[in-house]
Amino acid sequence: MRKTLDGLAVSSMVMLCLIWGLQQAAMKSIAADVAPLLQVSLRSGVAAVLVWVFGRLIVRDKWLKGVALGPGSLVGVLFAAEFLFVAEGLRLTTASHMAVFLYTAPMFAAVGLQIALPSERLTRTQWTGIAIAFVGIVITFVGPGAGAGAGPSAPNWMLGDLLGICAGAVWGLTTVAVRASRLSEAPATQTLFYQLVWAFVVLLPFALLSGQSTFHGNTLVWASLGFQAFVVCFFSYVAWFYLLRIYLASRLGVLSFMAPMFGVALGALLLHERLDPTFLAGSALVLVGMLVVNGREWLKFVFARQRRDGKVGSA
Repeated sequence: MRKTLDGLAVSSMVMLCLIWGLQQAAMKSIAADVAPLLQVSLRSGVAAVLVWVFGRLIVRDKWLKGVALGPGSLVGVLFAAEFLFVAEGLRLTTASHMAVFLYTAPMFAAVGLQIALPSERLTRTQWTGIAIAFVGIVITFVGPGAGAGAGPSAPNWMLGDLLGICAGAVWGLTTVAVRASRLSEAPATQTLFYQLVWAFVVLLPFALLSGQSTFHGNTLVWASLGFQAFVVCFFSYVAWFYLLRIYLASRLGVLSFMAPMFGVALGALLLHERLDPTFLAGSALVLVGMLVVNGREWLKFVFARQRRDGKVGSA
């Protein structure tokens, strides 16, 4: 039986969300020396080796047989597509914008799960959350002053933001693919290994063929790539999957919404990205909507506890 949140879970999620929020800024900070697409491919290759060693030789997970060519390939291709959109989007828009739009994934996952799995029907509250998030996206794109924060160096910010939404959609579809296949029974290291291998195999040739293979090594480049490979792709993903084995997913999912908040703050702090009011207003609605979609069970728990405490207090 999975546990409710405790101090270890909360502190772990704060650390993980800080790592995930820093990811976009780390990629953007060295984009002039190493194209984001090449960054993703290289970090994925290194992390795939680390995950295989950890899963097969250290913790000795029992990997499922017969899933590599079917669902394993599907989630791998989807993962590669997700980070293709992220990498290309970061060439056109800011890390702050990407951090928000990438985390629209729960909205797409909720809709996809309702179609794929009859047991995952959306409630009226969740549909309301999706509507709130959609309004936030519209405000970010077409509201007064939209795109002002992207600055003159990002004239194609709208396409970059759209690619961020595409990344969130593909991330959501990856969740559906895992839940609706035998991979839902597989160890986390197995699924993560397929994703990282496919990202390396697909994105490295794509980077080479599209002329994004320039590599100017310096201290910042190596530090950023090391952080992305060892901390983001290996440590944080493995830690997240193991937290899901111990704690209730709905409660962890609510805490994961700290990641885009950290992403926006770190983009402004480290990369000096300007946060215009339209983007902040739209982002707030997107995050509130995703909180409603992903935090249904947590909200039910909070309201139930409040009612129970109220009855005890009046007794």
